[in-house]
Amino acid sequence: MLSTEQIIDAMSEQGLRITDQRKTLARLFGEHSGYLSAKDVYEYMCKKYSGLSFDTVYRNLRVMQELGVLEQVVFEDGMKFKASCSEDHHHHHMICLQCQRTYPIQFCPVHLADAPEHFQVVTHKFEVFGYCKDCQQFAADEEQQASSKVGKGR
Repeated sequence: MLSTEQIIDAMSEQGLRITDQRKTLARLFGEHSGYLSAKDVYEYMCKKYSGLSFDTVYRNLRVMQELGVLEQVVFEDGMKFKASCSEDHHHHHMICLQCQRTYPIQFCPVHLADAPEHFQVVTHKFEVFGYCKDCQQFAADEEQQASSKVGKGR
């Protein structure tokens, strides 16, 4: 995961003006290992900056994602962001749906895609969602609770 300093350096190298708000965003993502929704970030930023609009926060998240300092992942409950990996080679992730811990996948499956010859791949994402060893019991408990509610409704 990129550190606060690496995020700020990357933004600066790309010519982005480093405002106090952007430093705060960099610190938030540099110190937080999990995924955050735009709403989470907005609520955090509003504690420090009164009058801040959601649009401003979202625009900064998109800019940071486009610069490659944030990763964007779509979960069942919506889009979330986290600091990009500090690994310098192309890879993908397995993501735990409970704790959101990520595990790198060290190969890229895009070459296995059955794309037509005339199709040029420009970018791609490959993410696998599941439950890590520590969260598997939680998933089993949730599934059992859901099935018992269905059984009682009959």
